[in-house]
Amino acid sequence: MDPVTFFIDLFLNLDVVLKDWVAAYGAWIYAMLFLIIFLETGVVVTPFLPGDSLLFTAGAIAAVAGGGLNIWVLVAVLFTAAVLGDATNYAIGRKWGRAILDSGRFSRIIKPEHIAETEAFFCRHGGKTISLARFFPFIRTFAPFIAGIGHMEYRRFAMFNVAGAAAWITLFVGAGYFFGNIPAVAHNLEYLVIGIILVSVTPGIFHAVQRRIRGPKPLPEECAK
Repeated sequence: MDPVTFFIDLFLNLDVVLKDWVAAYGAWIYAMLFLIIFLETGVVVTPFLPGDSLLFTAGAIAAVAGGGLNIWVLVAVLFTAAVLGDATNYAIGRKWGRAILDSGRFSRIIKPEHIAETEAFFCRHGGKTISLARFFPFIRTFAPFIAGIGHMEYRRFAMFNVAGAAAWITLFVGAGYFFGNIPAVAHNLEYLVIGIILVSVTPGIFHAVQRRIRGPKPLPEECAK
């Protein structure tokens, strides 16, 4: 299977893919889930990996008796991945961020408009951006990177990092776990996953269309100084 087909299948049939992975890899599934969440939050060039939908689906599978996932191990693994991912992204941004942006080598993935939106988000919400960004695809990948470039104090960054990871993991894994035992949810999980994906990407699509019509949204006046 080529990479494009794999990622399309992963997004559109996430519940089936995860169940197949659990059956095929046993306890190694925790390492695989750790890696996906770590890469989505920790590597600035992989913002396209599933986050919200993966957490919800994993929680739903853990809710099913014999599903193969232990909810407590799952939460611990995903929380650790989210915290370490943001910390790694911060470190990359702090040490090499400016050079990465100036080189333009990853401009097809690290788009200037995404960086501008994240900077504007930081301007409006300050350090809370690290926590709030967890609930916004793409921004959650770029936020720690921008924090590193801006040399945000690490102790302050770490506080928001841990708080945001705890809220994100608890909300989405918990929602999947508590609703996963409802027959209507269990029997229509694939539609819920697609719905979560659509809700997650809708703001990005809206802003992309808005940029195309009106041009890039400028930074707030106080941030443009």
